[in-house]
Amino acid sequence: MAEAVAKVARRINATVEEGRDHLDLSNCQLISFPDGVFKVLKNVSENIRTITLADNEMKAISSKFFSTFTQLRELDLHGNVLTKLPDSVEEMEHLTSINLANNKFSSFPDKLTEIASLERIDLEGNSITEIPVEKLSSMPAMKWLNVKLNPLDQSTQSALKSLHKFDILSTMES
Repeated sequence: MAEAVAKVARRINATVEEGRDHLDLSNCQLISFPDGVFKVLKNVSENIRTITLADNEMKAISSKFFSTFTQLRELDLHGNVLTKLPDSVEEMEHLTSINLANNKFSSFPDKLTEIASLERIDLEGNSITEIPVEKLSSMPAMKWLNVKLNPLDQSTQSALKSLHKFDILSTMES
């Protein structure tokens, strides 16, 4: 555990000291985004464009995360145990890409459809059965959706087949 804490500290210090626009806290055994990180990154949070929290053990992500990193463009949360996102995710007006693959979502995070700038959503390997196809089709910037390895119901699969506005990766029979 001490090694994981030291890894987090090193990566945060590098982001602050080198004025990086990204923060990589992947593979750090995190169960949540550490509260102390908000304080350390307070003066540089506006500069951070990409955050990777992949391959941790995060069960939830707080509203404070989204209200702190308001300029975020890319967020990688794959390989955690998330089941939902806070409603405040819809306030991420600059977010273009979110990776939620291999988590524990059983329903599509609807608030994602409120983010006009969002181009890419990766939800591969969750337990989602239904997708709000109509809402997705009205997303102005949407270019790519990955819903492979989800137990999509028949009506969702049919609706996805008729959607040609952007690229869709799914595990459907032809």
